[in-house]
Amino acid sequence: METRNGYKTYPLTAAQRFHQFYLNFCPKKQVVNIGTSLTIETELDFDVLKQSIHKAYERCESMRIRFAEDGDGTWYQYVVEKDDRDIEFVDFTDRTMEEAESVMQSWTEIPFERFDSPLSRIVMIKMPDGYSGVYLLVDHFIMDAQSLICFLKDIIELYCNTMYEDIPYPKDMASYIEQVEKDLAYEAGSKAKERDIEFFHKLIETSEPIYNGIDGTEKLEAQRKRSGNPNARAVFNTSDSVDSALDIFHLEEEPTKRLMDFCEENHISLICLLIMGLHTYFHKMNGCNDVSINSAIARRATLKEKKSGGTRIHSFPMRVIIEEDMSFIDGIYKIRDHQNELFCHANYDPVDYFAYRTKVYGTERGCTYEPMSLTYQPLTLKDNGLDKLGDIHYKTKWYPNGATTQGMYLTVMHRPDDNGLDFSFEHQIKAVSREQLEFMYYYVCKIMFKGIENPDLSVGDIIKLI
Repeated sequence: METRNGYKTYPLTAAQRFHQFYLNFCPKKQVVNIGTSLTIETELDFDVLKQSIHKAYERCESMRIRFAEDGDGTWYQYVVEKDDRDIEFVDFTDRTMEEAESVMQSWTEIPFERFDSPLSRIVMIKMPDGYSGVYLLVDHFIMDAQSLICFLKDIIELYCNTMYEDIPYPKDMASYIEQVEKDLAYEAGSKAKERDIEFFHKLIETSEPIYNGIDGTEKLEAQRKRSGNPNARAVFNTSDSVDSALDIFHLEEEPTKRLMDFCEENHISLICLLIMGLHTYFHKMNGCNDVSINSAIARRATLKEKKSGGTRIHSFPMRVIIEEDMSFIDGIYKIRDHQNELFCHANYDPVDYFAYRTKVYGTERGCTYEPMSLTYQPLTLKDNGLDKLGDIHYKTKWYPNGATTQGMYLTVMHRPDDNGLDFSFEHQIKAVSREQLEFMYYYVCKIMFKGIENPDLSVGDIIKLI
């Protein structure tokens, strides 16, 4: 299929095929929905806001992606020239905040029509707390969290440019199609891909990982007993239901600043500190220093990649062995060095990675070595120039779609009001409980703060002290 409705078609990228992989096995198709709201503490001109939304659609190719399917079931994508649908408006001022948020969560649980249809929905909203703004629902096939934030920022900057004298017109977005063509050129047998295959195959073949449970070794021991293999190292980490919940734990502004200051002083990113905290927690609970966690890589190193929209996240296991006599800071540096290696090869297809690992170690279908996935989302609107609006406050809220194919997925994000951290755990209700997550969150924080206060302390000593 070369064209569809007069538009040139393109195959799915590796990031999109990753979503397709788990979507095919999930009975609840809203699993790829991302719902969020952005509201501002000011009276909005909704006519100007509507114009700004239409302009943002015009400026962002990836928000105009459509999908099609050929005769043999292969999916293709294309970008339409216009998306000038009327923008809905809902006034929630006669309801409570809980009722308003419940309605928006219900919107988030409605899957999109898959083919030849828009994969986004925007509703202008007026909230009971005096804030106004937009609710945005997108399909993960066309947006990830970073591109979603970039799109919302564009709407607000377009609006503010019209309404306020000192706000400049935002710079152009980058071409989504241009980035797709680069990704497809890489996949077509480039030397870069050959180097990435060699790197990951060698990494996988080095040795087999081992599963570490949130409560300890119970799941691993049960898997060994069930399979009759006393040396099994992978387990079924999910339940028989994809029904999910979202539990959020809040870290205040002052302790968050201490973590950020430590990272800046030691030239590390917060994601490395978070992984070190989680690694040490699993080490403590399982008595095992070999820990593997799925870590998301945004693949947005260049300005064009940052502003092109679309979904670019690839996720690979971050597996590190940290000996008990290694200092906390050296453990972080070991994580940082391995992360930098993964960054260099992150264009590789994650589906191919997991398929090859399954082939090498003969793991049973559905089994995994990773107890969880982690994403750190550093972007906030405040970081992107909207501080020029002075003391105008804004809020963001993410809404669960009610389904996940993973047992546990942690997203760490900064709150817009105080820049503190929100630890958002999306989890299968039958796989992990809120009480288990609260316990883990408490100890991961204890580990991180003990570590940044005593960076030369050994991992073994930190485990004993907490």
